[in-house]
Amino acid sequence: MRTVWTMGFVAAAALSFCFPDFIVFRFTQAVIWAIALLGLVLLCGVSGQFSFAQAALFGVGGYSAAMIGTHTPLSVYWGLPAALLTGYAAGWGLGRIAGGHSLWTQALVTYAFAIAFPQLLRWRLIEQWTGGVQGLYLDFPTPPGGISADRWNFMMALALLAAGVWLAGNLIASRSGRALMAARDNDLAAAAQGIRVIQVRATISGIAGAYLALAGCLSSYQFAYVGPTGYSFALSVQMLFGLVIGGMHSPAGAIVGGLFLQFFPDLLAGLGKGLSGLLYAVLLIAAMVAMPKGIVGTLAFLNRPWRRTASPARPTSGTRP
Repeated sequence: MRTVWTMGFVAAAALSFCFPDFIVFRFTQAVIWAIALLGLVLLCGVSGQFSFAQAALFGVGGYSAAMIGTHTPLSVYWGLPAALLTGYAAGWGLGRIAGGHSLWTQALVTYAFAIAFPQLLRWRLIEQWTGGVQGLYLDFPTPPGGISADRWNFMMALALLAAGVWLAGNLIASRSGRALMAARDNDLAAAAQGIRVIQVRATISGIAGAYLALAGCLSSYQFAYVGPTGYSFALSVQMLFGLVIGGMHSPAGAIVGGLFLQFFPDLLAGLGKGLSGLLYAVLLIAAMVAMPKGIVGTLAFLNRPWRRTASPARPTSGTRP
């Protein structure tokens, strides 16, 4: 599987040189969606928590890059490590507060953070740093090697997605991942086994926040602008839709969900003639009812009977055929 994943990322990087810049721009946004959904896979699928704060964490990363590029002499690329650190800190704080409570409390706490974040950006005491209502513009440097800015953003986002998939896969298969899934299935039983439930939930919430902030930083590079209206509550709900449609229990679901969020609305835009929003909602509801485990989970479930049929169990020694 590692070889398959590697070949897929290399093929995607090579194919980017075969398409015009506006197509590459679209796929860059799909990759950014996938990075953000990777964080939600770890937070919601692996650890069993719930969050509405993904839009705010996305904005934390975007504003980290924009403020470094605008108010400091540092390169705008320093926004990448800054986004990781600030996203982890914000996610860890939310996880520490809400990780020991029920899903309803987690939803309320993260909802409050998502609603307050755009208002905080307009606060008069800090609007000289955030740009207030007008937001901030980024002066992106000339890409190296003479390639276009869109293609450079795609290559950078694709490399970070590959690293994120590798990290998420290793984390899920590790001892820490098993501890997270044990706390997800039964927190009392996990605590009885010596697992510090609140601590591991806060840690994975911080890691998910780092993923989301990194995606927000890459999005600010792509659009060269950040503003408070771009991080509304609707963005959080949109990411949850992509998570559920793609599949919340594997990194592959995040990639499928990113492609879905980017390209599926465009497929319906020319069909509805004014009803594209209604069609989008109806198809989303139908998909969630028909495929509760997402596209990736449904394909994996359908593949299981085929595997059992293709490789029947051999009779053990001492038994008659």
